[in-house]
Amino acid sequence: MYQHQPYGSATKLVAQLRDGSVTAVELMQATLDRIDALNPGLNAIVALRDRSELMAEAAAADQRTDRGPLHGLPLAIKDLANVKGIASTQGSPLFRDFVPDRDELFVARLRAAGAILIGKTNTPEFGLGSHTFNPVYGVTGNPFDPTVTCGGSSGGAAVALSAGLVALADGSDMMGSLRNPAGWNNVYGFRPTWGWVPSEPQGDLFLHQLSTLGPMARSPEDIALLLDVMAGPDPRQPLARGAEQTAPLPECGPMRIGWLGDWGGAFPMEAGVLDTCVAALDQFRALGHSVEAVAPPFSAEKIWESWITLRSFAVAAGLRGFADRREALKDTAIWELERGLALTGAGIQAASDLRSDWQRAASKLFDSYDALILPTAQCWPFAQDLDYPRQIAGQPMDSYHRWMQVVTPVSLLGLPCLAVPVGFGDTDVSTGLPMGLQIFAPQGHDRRLLALGQNYHQATQWPQKSPPPLR
Repeated sequence: MYQHQPYGSATKLVAQLRDGSVTAVELMQATLDRIDALNPGLNAIVALRDRSELMAEAAAADQRTDRGPLHGLPLAIKDLANVKGIASTQGSPLFRDFVPDRDELFVARLRAAGAILIGKTNTPEFGLGSHTFNPVYGVTGNPFDPTVTCGGSSGGAAVALSAGLVALADGSDMMGSLRNPAGWNNVYGFRPTWGWVPSEPQGDLFLHQLSTLGPMARSPEDIALLLDVMAGPDPRQPLARGAEQTAPLPECGPMRIGWLGDWGGAFPMEAGVLDTCVAALDQFRALGHSVEAVAPPFSAEKIWESWITLRSFAVAAGLRGFADRREALKDTAIWELERGLALTGAGIQAASDLRSDWQRAASKLFDSYDALILPTAQCWPFAQDLDYPRQIAGQPMDSYHRWMQVVTPVSLLGLPCLAVPVGFGDTDVSTGLPMGLQIFAPQGHDRRLLALGQNYHQATQWPQKSPPPLR
């Protein structure tokens, strides 16, 4: 009899689905049963399809002889992406009833690989803000404490993984949108080198090199499985990179790792965040890697100045069609829209000049280190009824996203970055909340970075050893 293992390896599960030792029907039944039991208290998966339709699709999958790399695997797609036949709202009332008639590019790749798309994962409205709530589906709770935030914008995806509702999940990341929730939900999230996973080929194809799609999972090995399906060039995307095959991951030799901490005090941190992260560094040393503290390699304020300009430029480009309907947008969307529309060409060029200066400094730093490490967040998960933190460690936050400044050095350059779980703010997992590290490397070093992550995972296995105390 099939015994469902909600925290097992997705790589092994897909192999069993492909050889028939586990049927798609068995897995779909177990998946939907677990969602029915746990999702009402979490609200991670939304727009769930009808059970009878999904069971019929699973039965049809079991009859197929051409079995792709994700054959028969139930997946829920982040609700920023268009999925044929499933409400795709972006968390906005403007799209509450929008049901696409076609899949966007990466979704089509998942479907072609054999995945069964069961519904969506919840996200903030238009993906803005690292706290998953919206007026369409409501708030998503953290599985370690449903009264606090799960982060965002890939919050529903991270919670679905952490709670064992799905084996793999897609995310997207502009300003830590899969790194922050991975850290706060005790799972892994991977922001690939920009261009590694192409976005939908619509709108501008040249200017806005900030956000990227990426995989999330409960191990780097499983991330590699999903990345190989999502990645690869598209002839309509002039800046898409050719992506090498990632899985299976190679063995990881000793690496030189630099610890950036709070960037010389530039990033205010809540009590306990740095201590939890520093304790995890010893695990890398025990595995044979060298880890040393690194002085700030560039001005954090100049990175921030460049970031908020280019981010508003990009966000406003996506929202400009709603300029005459601002009453339908949340305050943070209006803030980004108005800033972006007010920018001048000279201001955008100045931001790009700063970005280029940081790129040159980072390239020099990577001459000495194979990877660099920062925390995934500057504070612990905060109360659900707070839209965003107004201060950290007594320091006021001057925007709705300043409290996530720690992710901007990676985002600005489009570097590959793996968020890994590092433990809890309390030694008792039943009361402590999770934290993570973001490990990043030079552009194009995605496979080597994932190998380092798998090396760490084999020694720690945080998602498997410390799942949330679900009831």
